[in-house]
Amino acid sequence: MPADSSLSDTVRLSARPIDFEPTRTAALARLDAFSHFTAGHYKSRRNYDNGPDKRDNVSVLAPYLTRRMVTEAEVVEAALARHALSKAEKFVQEVIWRTYFKGWLELRPSVWDDYRVGVEADRTTLSHNRGLARAIARAEDGTTGIEAFDTWARELVETGYLHNHARMWFASIWIFTLGLPWRLGADFFLRHLIDGDAASNTLGWRWVAGLHTVGKHYVAAEWNIAKFTGSRPEGALSAEGLAKNPAPLDDGGLPTRGPMRKIDPPRWDAPTALLLTTEDLAIETLDLPSGARAPAAVATLRLTEYRSDAETSAAMVAFDRGALADAAARAGAPDAPRFETGVKPEALIDWARSAGVSRIATPFVHRGWVGDWLDTARPALARAGITLEEIRRPWDAAFHPLCTAGFFKVKNEIPKVLSHLGHRP
Repeated sequence: MPADSSLSDTVRLSARPIDFEPTRTAALARLDAFSHFTAGHYKSRRNYDNGPDKRDNVSVLAPYLTRRMVTEAEVVEAALARHALSKAEKFVQEVIWRTYFKGWLELRPSVWDDYRVGVEADRTTLSHNRGLARAIARAEDGTTGIEAFDTWARELVETGYLHNHARMWFASIWIFTLGLPWRLGADFFLRHLIDGDAASNTLGWRWVAGLHTVGKHYVAAEWNIAKFTGSRPEGALSAEGLAKNPAPLDDGGLPTRGPMRKIDPPRWDAPTALLLTTEDLAIETLDLPSGARAPAAVATLRLTEYRSDAETSAAMVAFDRGALADAAARAGAPDAPRFETGVKPEALIDWARSAGVSRIATPFVHRGWVGDWLDTARPALARAGITLEEIRRPWDAAFHPLCTAGFFKVKNEIPKVLSHLGHRP
């Protein structure tokens, strides 16, 4: 699926599955390690899936980017500080694919809503279709008999990560060879991928299925899998019996594009509390006031289990909890209240009142499960006289309005937008 996933050509990681440390310090260390190598062999090596213990051709920054423990702007700036845009162009484009998907979904929020409703309907079908339920169980357990697919299924559950190319192959086999509902595959990813987010995951699966770029799908091929997994110790993974010429899925076409959501930035002219979510944790790069106008209180909101109506992996819960604790500590509030899945809006109201504020500011929340919860909480907050305000980054404000159709339009504007944002071309 088109999204940032792989970068460096010589960074050496340990010969074991990656142990993600949920801190900004770890994110910046990884960023520094690969930023020297975003040119060179990146373009030619990034598509190789060498296995979970050999990720030396990829950056694995996505878990940090998903939560903005480092920002897209920081990652691009690190690359451009060492390479001209012409040399690092492919990497920069991969980073901006994530931005594109988020902006595209902001303009078509009904796609996320339809996905959520569809997953629920698919689960209802499973409850009375035993054959389909068994097929889904085999796919998730990695017991389909397709060696490559089964390897990736087990790797995903065990490590919380898959190479970007493997995600494309996996989704294609799930949809076109196994004939399984695409939304349940997307849900499987969302429950286990440490870097899974609403936009990249949902739209990536739609892209493979032929629903994002209508009629143009991605079909996994045995030769392609053999070529790009050939450097695994045991050799290329077998992928026999794949569908050869399947038709793309059709769900009636894309919904009408809507306007960009209007965001009134916090005024900070009255006491305001800061609410941190897993949407954006690089607080050092936010435009926050200091001194007398600094946030009057800080709290964190973790809604990990709302990713799905099925069980979310323990590794995902632990990463989110650690990332929020790290952000609160960096905000100077290590003992900040921690609101978690199951919390009611009344808890935020009580917190705001105890802090003596009538405004809560939070970094911009993209379309997804966190946004869904906040949308349900806003009326209760408003009735209590509390305003919820969002902080939109210049990066989003510059790129999101361009995400009206395919990526090509955004791609053409990258040099101009980066220059506007102050990045060296």
